[in-house]
Amino acid sequence: MQDTSLPRLELQLLLANVLEQRREWLIAHDDHVLTTEQSEQFGSLHARRLAGEPIAYLLGQREFMGLAFEVNPAVLIPRPETELLVQTVLERVAQIPQPRILDLGTGSGAIAVSLAHARPDAMVWATDISDAAMALAKRNAQRHGVAIECHVGSWFEALPVDTLPFDVIVSNPPYIHPEDEHLRQGDLRFEPRQALTEGVDGLCAYRVLAESAWQHLVSGGWLCVEHGFDQSRDINAIFKDAGLQTVETLSDLSGHPRVTAGSYNT
Repeated sequence: MQDTSLPRLELQLLLANVLEQRREWLIAHDDHVLTTEQSEQFGSLHARRLAGEPIAYLLGQREFMGLAFEVNPAVLIPRPETELLVQTVLERVAQIPQPRILDLGTGSGAIAVSLAHARPDAMVWATDISDAAMALAKRNAQRHGVAIECHVGSWFEALPVDTLPFDVIVSNPPYIHPEDEHLRQGDLRFEPRQALTEGVDGLCAYRVLAESAWQHLVSGGWLCVEHGFDQSRDINAIFKDAGLQTVETLSDLSGHPRVTAGSYNT
């Protein structure tokens, strides 16, 4: 099927999705004729992609940390830069047997499931304010054969009162300023707004996390967060004002400050 209105890779991904085959199969069967139903399905997906709908939503999945995650418009699409956040957590629990990890605002569960997959001995908890997101996170956990403890609610309020402290708390919270023009561009137009921005200044979630994390961390435990490339100075200040120590910021593969981690030495 000849079409130049979309990149060749995207056309192949959409067609492979319709045929329920791998891209390699398409190359070996380039003379395959679509049924009427398949042609209509491909045409619908093609039109939606031309209208800007994210390819991940059209395919219903996105790869993250080498794992395929189911995604839909109820959650953010996992992005490569967030893998740095997962790696940062794994480094901090590398020497801890059966670490306890809490992922706040889990969305698709990409972070929580990836951590549980990389550390089968870990006890991973996940929270999200969205019932739809939590249902998706549970499906992704089941898909990859890992167990995560799931609770619906806002940040730490989702946790039962008798929850034991964690070795690491991790979060990729909404951090885009509500006036940022990027919210009206590209994939962000289709992603859940409450997962992108809190509607104030892009820093509210970090204040909540930093001011409350000490109540839910072991002595020397870590709070690790992802943030915008231009927010590291603000995040560092928020962490230090809240009493976090050993605060450090790590850059992603593009050289942008992307993850900040801090610990409470109580």
